[in-house]
Amino acid sequence: MMLPTTLLRLECRKPRLSQTRVRRCCEGVSLWLAMLLLLFVHPLYADAAQPPTADEAGAGTLELVDAAGQRQAQATLLSTDYQVRISGLMADTRLTQSFRNASEHWREGVFVFPLPEKASVYGMTLRVGERVIVGEVREKQEAKRRYEEAKKDGKHAARVDRQRPNLFTTHVANIPPGETVTVELSYQETVRYQSGEFELRLPTTLTPRYMPGAPLTDAPRQWQGGWASPTRQVPDADAISPFTVLAEDVPAGSHRASIRLDIQAGMPLALVSSPSHALTSRRDGNRLWVEPEQQTVPMDRDLVVRWAPERGQAPSAAVFHERWQGEDYLLALLVPGVTPDQSLPRELVFVIDTSGSMAGAPIAQARSSLLRGLGTLSPADRFNVIQFNSQTHALFMQAVPANGRNLARARRYVEGLEANGGTEMAPALSLALNDEARTGEAAGDHVRQVVFITDGAVGNENALFAQIHQQLGDQRLFTVGIGSAPNMHFMREAARYGRGSYTAISDTAGVSGPLDDLFAKMRAPVLTDIAVAVPPSADNVEAYPARPGDLFAGEPLVQVIRGVRPQGSLEMSGRMPDGKRWRTELELSRAAQGSGLHRHWGREKIDSLMDQGLSGQVDDQQQQVIELALAHQLVTRFTSFVAVDQTPVRATSKPLKTDHVPTLLPARSSNTLLRYPQTATVSPLLIALGLLGLMFSAAAWMLHRRVFP
Repeated sequence: MMLPTTLLRLECRKPRLSQTRVRRCCEGVSLWLAMLLLLFVHPLYADAAQPPTADEAGAGTLELVDAAGQRQAQATLLSTDYQVRISGLMADTRLTQSFRNASEHWREGVFVFPLPEKASVYGMTLRVGERVIVGEVREKQEAKRRYEEAKKDGKHAARVDRQRPNLFTTHVANIPPGETVTVELSYQETVRYQSGEFELRLPTTLTPRYMPGAPLTDAPRQWQGGWASPTRQVPDADAISPFTVLAEDVPAGSHRASIRLDIQAGMPLALVSSPSHALTSRRDGNRLWVEPEQQTVPMDRDLVVRWAPERGQAPSAAVFHERWQGEDYLLALLVPGVTPDQSLPRELVFVIDTSGSMAGAPIAQARSSLLRGLGTLSPADRFNVIQFNSQTHALFMQAVPANGRNLARARRYVEGLEANGGTEMAPALSLALNDEARTGEAAGDHVRQVVFITDGAVGNENALFAQIHQQLGDQRLFTVGIGSAPNMHFMREAARYGRGSYTAISDTAGVSGPLDDLFAKMRAPVLTDIAVAVPPSADNVEAYPARPGDLFAGEPLVQVIRGVRPQGSLEMSGRMPDGKRWRTELELSRAAQGSGLHRHWGREKIDSLMDQGLSGQVDDQQQQVIELALAHQLVTRFTSFVAVDQTPVRATSKPLKTDHVPTLLPARSSNTLLRYPQTATVSPLLIALGLLGLMFSAAAWMLHRRVFP
């Protein structure tokens, strides 16, 4: 009888031991779940409290917000009209932006938009019904003060600010319900001339830019004008990040442009083409009218128009003269008629942007561009490939010979590249321009060239220009713009600081032409050590660029000069690849009548003053820029256009709502670039807590089933 009793007692104790184990297991599971809560919920809460960064994918429906962060339906409809008059080398454009208030409330429209990278904005007019208010240039803070006072007092007003040399913002206050207000801007630029062909680019939208740097601690917590928050490297990120939407997200008829070009080239033209739009044209002698086949086109890509003179009619030299307020201004174009007779062995570093803004067609264009560049290498060359997004990676530790095995490996590497992550450009530039790794043969006779393939969608351009200026040494930097709306300001200025050249690829089918020209130029410059001499009688002469860079095949020297009368001759000289001197003269008495040359000179001098800041020179550049801008009536970093009607039209008791007008997603770009305005919530935190609670419940249930079947 003793044995059964002992077994019974042991059997009775077994559940108590199992309950102790269960309790300990639950304590262990709870501890691990608490750790998971600490590790995963805190980042989610941080994400919920912050606006999305530049490379996060936006999703959802279009919800515009006002200055207080309140949701609203889009009320301001946008249409634009471009009327471009081209005479010789100068293009003068009248851009009309029409803002229609489709709501029942008074509105303020805010629109961030691109202009050509060398545009000189010199005129603004505000039109409301029959009323016409002419704008004037003021210091930026003064213009803002006048505009805000007029907005508060219920007066019609408009203001145009420059955020970047190719990025501007229009503010229009007190748009009546159901009415349309138009802002007319006048700007001019020089037409690009390359390899016997003229080119004009009209940007209509922009690629969302990456904003590097930690968020500012004193930045506002609610949404302001854009999807990005200010950072230490881009303190105005909210001002240059307009909401990006699809064409079907805006009302029918909104965000469309009508465009017309009047080309008076002064010479017979053989060909007019566009890689971006189908065109129609009408000719009258040497005068040509060009416009897209569609009456209006969606504002989702740059319009690129090219025209070439008839064979034998390409200019080798042209000079224009203008007298303005007692001063003489010259604009000279000289195309050296020399070609390189030798190619130096090179060390080429190809840098390709694989960030999220390159997703879709742009990454395919970039891969095609790089593969074509690899095809130009000779056995005497060396090369490397660097790709960057949030991280930077080089294919080889250092440049390697361009033999069959290395090229085959590089092609496989390039064909496998995909786009994702952020646009951390500075580390890629630093690695590419690192000249210390060159040893042996690469450090001797090889000319080092860097080819940067990107859309330039960054907000910290000035910091990158300063980096190029500091690290370049004896290297050359060439840029290739990718996509339907690349940041051409970055392309042009990075190449200028890098003493190289630049081009742009609008679509994959058009890769060959522009790239073949660029790589042909890179084989060797046709002229170095360039000098320009004005007549001895000239006094108080200022020329820009003051020191011309190297010239490559098909490139002209364009220089604007103040203080030279159309008398005597302009002499240009340089050194050819074989070491011989080249020299030519241009008779100034044959100068054609020019228009707006003083504004072009003023813009070039302002750019020169701003360059001093990038070079670390301390000067009273701000005051000089303001004086030049007021004299030539130009919008700059420190000046804005403002137009104010003196008659109040809105009673101050009636509310005024702000409408931040979005831009369209560039054509053929990935939808992950969409930046929808939205208010940050703690929904990710609540979802995470719910999931963790379910995990805990499931774990406890499974343990209970296992112990107590």
